[in-house]
Amino acid sequence: MPINLCARVRLTASSRGIFVLGNWLTSSDENTPFGMAHGMDFWDFTGHDAEYSMLFNKGMASDSHFVVNIVIHECAEVFVGVRSLVDVGGRNGAMAKAIADAFPHIKCYVLDLPHVIHGTPTDGIVEFVAGDMMHFVPSADVVLLKFVLHDWSDEDCVRILTRCKQAITNKEEGGKVIIIDTVIGSPSQQILEAQLSMDICMMTLTTGKEREERDWHKIFLEAGFTRYKIMPILGVRALIEVYP
Repeated sequence: MPINLCARVRLTASSRGIFVLGNWLTSSDENTPFGMAHGMDFWDFTGHDAEYSMLFNKGMASDSHFVVNIVIHECAEVFVGVRSLVDVGGRNGAMAKAIADAFPHIKCYVLDLPHVIHGTPTDGIVEFVAGDMMHFVPSADVVLLKFVLHDWSDEDCVRILTRCKQAITNKEEGGKVIIIDTVIGSPSQQILEAQLSMDICMMTLTTGKEREERDWHKIFLEAGFTRYKIMPILGVRALIEVYP
């Protein structure tokens, strides 16, 4: 989730009453400040507010175009031998379409909730699948999660990754999960500040958080994966290959 978009939502939540944060800090339930301010969680809000949903989709699509250019040019080897890929939580398919354009031999799918992909134009390059990643992930050689897991708690991440592991079709021949997300730990003060900003954003909007490598290691093991490889790609972001 882009930082500027997070800032806008934080301001929206604040306009409902700054007292919400104080109530949240003293509350024992698992609601978020955003949920307390709006009476629904962030994902339900995007489903009910068409204008904001469109803004969110545009922001994520812009981020996808930016990130995928780096991934394609600097990490092209991660797609060697891949025949199919499903972008979980891929919304309007910007990331999947860019991958399909760069690697025409890869059949790309996008999984997202019905209301998210409803009305998305199809071009025959990417196939859209309606579903909930908590319960189902389409089969593919590679499952892609771009800025998905930092929105969710450790328990939910394990659940999502377990579904992803079940969806990998060629476990013995290089099948894997590719995660593009934040890995905390840079010594740079400027990058540390960006990491902290994102962590506050996740705390405010969702049940998720930014993670250090040891946190990723823990949830990978709990989800049944055996090994992983982390490649820094841009500042706070990293590409992580996770193998069953």
